[in-house]
Amino acid sequence: MGKGSDKKTEEQPPAYDAAIAKSDVVIPVDGDDKKKIAEEEEFDPWNVPELKDDTVPWSELTTCGKVERVVLWFLKPVLLLGLLYMFICSLDFLSSAFRLLGGKAAGELFAQNELLRNPVCGLMIGVLVTVLVQSSSTSTSIVVSMVGAGILEVEQSIYIVMGANIGTSVTNTIVSLGHSGDKNEFRRAFAGATIHDMFNWLCVIILLPLEAASHYLFRLSSVIVNSFEFSNVGEIKLLKVITEPFTKLIVEIDKGVITDIAQNEEGAAEQSLLKRYCKTGPLVMVNTTVEQVNFFSNGANNWTITENVTTSEWKHKCQYLFAQVNLWNDTIVGVILLVAALLILCICLACIVKLLHSILKGALAKVIKKAVHAELPTKVGKYLTGYLIIILGAGMTFLVQSSSIFTSALTPLIAIGVVNLKRAYPLTLGANIGTTTTAILAALASSGDGLVRSLQLALCHFFFNVSGIILWYPIPPLRNVPIGLAKKLGNTTAKYRWFAGVYLILMFFLFPAAIFGLSVAGWQVLVGVGVPVLVLALVVIVINIIQTKRPNWLPKKLRTWDFLPLGLHSLEPYDRILTGCCKKKGAKGEDDGEKIEVDNPGFVEEQNMEITQL
Repeated sequence: MGKGSDKKTEEQPPAYDAAIAKSDVVIPVDGDDKKKIAEEEEFDPWNVPELKDDTVPWSELTTCGKVERVVLWFLKPVLLLGLLYMFICSLDFLSSAFRLLGGKAAGELFAQNELLRNPVCGLMIGVLVTVLVQSSSTSTSIVVSMVGAGILEVEQSIYIVMGANIGTSVTNTIVSLGHSGDKNEFRRAFAGATIHDMFNWLCVIILLPLEAASHYLFRLSSVIVNSFEFSNVGEIKLLKVITEPFTKLIVEIDKGVITDIAQNEEGAAEQSLLKRYCKTGPLVMVNTTVEQVNFFSNGANNWTITENVTTSEWKHKCQYLFAQVNLWNDTIVGVILLVAALLILCICLACIVKLLHSILKGALAKVIKKAVHAELPTKVGKYLTGYLIIILGAGMTFLVQSSSIFTSALTPLIAIGVVNLKRAYPLTLGANIGTTTTAILAALASSGDGLVRSLQLALCHFFFNVSGIILWYPIPPLRNVPIGLAKKLGNTTAKYRWFAGVYLILMFFLFPAAIFGLSVAGWQVLVGVGVPVLVLALVVIVINIIQTKRPNWLPKKLRTWDFLPLGLHSLEPYDRILTGCCKKKGAKGEDDGEKIEVDNPGFVEEQNMEITQL
């Protein structure tokens, strides 16, 4: 009886004790290989990971070991600075490569004055041009110079600057791809990069219609510009003072050619973007042939005679690397430079991440994390901390004179967990403010009437970013919108690695090009296609929110998207096509062995289930 009773008891499913429900995890165990599996805690990939200190204590080191550690303490920071220097230089080379490959096309886009009168078209031109030249500083500086020359009006240029804000985030999105080898690092890196995209797109969605209807940016900047007197300050360089001596040994780009193309200067399209003549170098005789028109009159008749006039001038020939190869055109140099820049960028990024992992250990890691995530005392201080971080981000961006460089350098820190996403968000907002100083300095380099118009546009850029911060930062629920969208993209990319490339091509090339094409076709076509798509997108977004928050409000069929074909609500079919492989049976078994939620608190139906208390 006793044995039978015991056997019967053993065959019963294990009871589920509600008292320990919160600390128990139900884990299925394969019948052929029963093990006790303890799941220590649920892993949150968005939490800043603890960087483990596996170094040998100082007291246990030998004399040689102590000497080696001291030497490494000095060498690692020096090596890190060197890698950061090369990383920044590689971004400069990447920008030069894109200018050589797409700079003339960018100039031709800016030359479409009639199209720029359409706000949506101007926005997309700003996105495409900034992506092509890989620098919002370059695109905004070109626009500022065109406004200063009177070629563009301030009102229509505002939308181009909005587009430049979006296009500048392509660089750190490319940098995040360097972390694709580690799932959770890639998740955090991609989210940290795309939080910039999400903020910029959300700003444009709200502020572009508002500006088109009220012209508040134009009017506010007009009041400020007309209240002060400004003088020419010339060009100001900060970080470039350090990087230019090296980058100019490799390549130099004549930005004036892009500006000339945008201004429809005759013969500008045939010129090379590679600078041929510099301020220093060996002197060479340069013959220039121009058409000269002579006017004649005898009182009764007037006539003209056109003749070619050749002038000779001594100029300094550039001595950078690619200037020595006159047979290579802009495209060949651009491709070579692009490959080299990406190679240097990836190598530097991998070495920086490894070195940061090595440096940020033990007490040093705790000190750095505490400093990065520190908050001011009192409730008011905690509230103001984010705004101080925004100011810090603006100051750092001003020092490096590029939001792309600052956010690209921030991306690996987010990936390895030194900076969390909530702290990276205000730093990114500060970068948006800091990058406006480039346009302001470019405007102050103008003179005469062009100074006022250029400065007005630069101030419009500044107030656009300030308006975006006012919209999407002070109120916590709104602050969480771009962060939540970035996390969604990060999770998707961690699951489907190919999604990052699709996102990059879609958001920075295909989507802006499609909207630009519809704008060229006319506002009727844009409205006819865009409004139904926009309405459909809004309906889907609203239903998704209700499905998450209040599913009972929806009919049973709309509580999930399962009634649609799988390809319309999941990336799984595309993943199978792109990866070209299916899950193995063993892998499937592992997937089936994930934690199962218990709906019935009374018992668990399955004899191969064990309850492991944490």
